[in-house]
Amino acid sequence: MDYIKIRFVDHTDFVESEFYRTVEEMLRVSNPRFTLSRHQWRPQVDIYETRDEIVIQAEIAGVRQEEILLEISAAVVKISGTRSGGAREEEARYRLAEIPCGDFERTLQLPALIDTGTAAAVYQNGVLAIRLSKRPLNRIHKINVQHG
Repeated sequence: MDYIKIRFVDHTDFVESEFYRTVEEMLRVSNPRFTLSRHQWRPQVDIYETRDEIVIQAEIAGVRQEEILLEISAAVVKISGTRSGGAREEEARYRLAEIPCGDFERTLQLPALIDTGTAAAVYQNGVLAIRLSKRPLNRIHKINVQHG
């Protein structure tokens, strides 16, 4: 059985510059395979929640499972990896290039805190499904006050 790499993190400094993405999109009109940054594309994502869990589905067809990396903290999930470019003949020229390739990254702020110990991910038919159990809201942690 193959596994998807999941790394649990304690920090949330995964902010990507909207400016660079905008400039990159404009320049890509003249050259479909143009990129300014390491992160070329962002997969489409659905997030929904039930009473007990948060489910994330990312469309990443054509990405090999061993190229997927998940970083999960209590409040943020980062999906990243690489999709290889499609094969083409040496003398061929692109007339249309809409399928993104290269590195991808998507950082998602979760609507509730999750229990990272129960995270599970399945990659099937080009869709990555991540299931995250919510932390109970009514969990109370009691401590003893000691005499000083």
